[in-house]
Amino acid sequence: MPGSAIQDKNLRGNQHAPFPDYLGATGIGVSDLAKSVDFYTRVLGMKQVQTFKLDYMDEVVVAFEGRTAVVLMHYTDGSERNYKDNPVKLVFYVTDPKAVSDRIKAEGLTIIREPAPIASLGGAMVGLAKDPDGYTIELLQAPPAKTETQPAAAAITGA
Repeated sequence: MPGSAIQDKNLRGNQHAPFPDYLGATGIGVSDLAKSVDFYTRVLGMKQVQTFKLDYMDEVVVAFEGRTAVVLMHYTDGSERNYKDNPVKLVFYVTDPKAVSDRIKAEGLTIIREPAPIASLGGAMVGLAKDPDGYTIELLQAPPAKTETQPAAAAITGA
């Protein structure tokens, strides 16, 4: 997969893009590409960025604007693949973890941990769920947007 195409299209406007080394995407194998695209776009709110049809697999790249992408991969070469319940966790910063958790629950998917504050993480709101293939989805409360009068460190630390 040509990483620069994903980089250019996905990271436009990203304040972190100037760094020379960074993770551009993470790929996960999925059993039903259409079902996974629907989950990540409709339920989590990501956008479909690119689609690739290769000789041995189909890929769909999804991302939040200006953020690292998730590559949904489905092998089409007839080989046996284990797509279910792999030990993978995808961490998402979301504005409202409870609302996202409720949408996941409405899809009939597993909620491992209802979003709730975790004291050892400074009271950060954290929830855990499963996607259609059993990958763990961690939902973290996104830090508030930095305002003109709020120093950058305060937006992250809450100070």
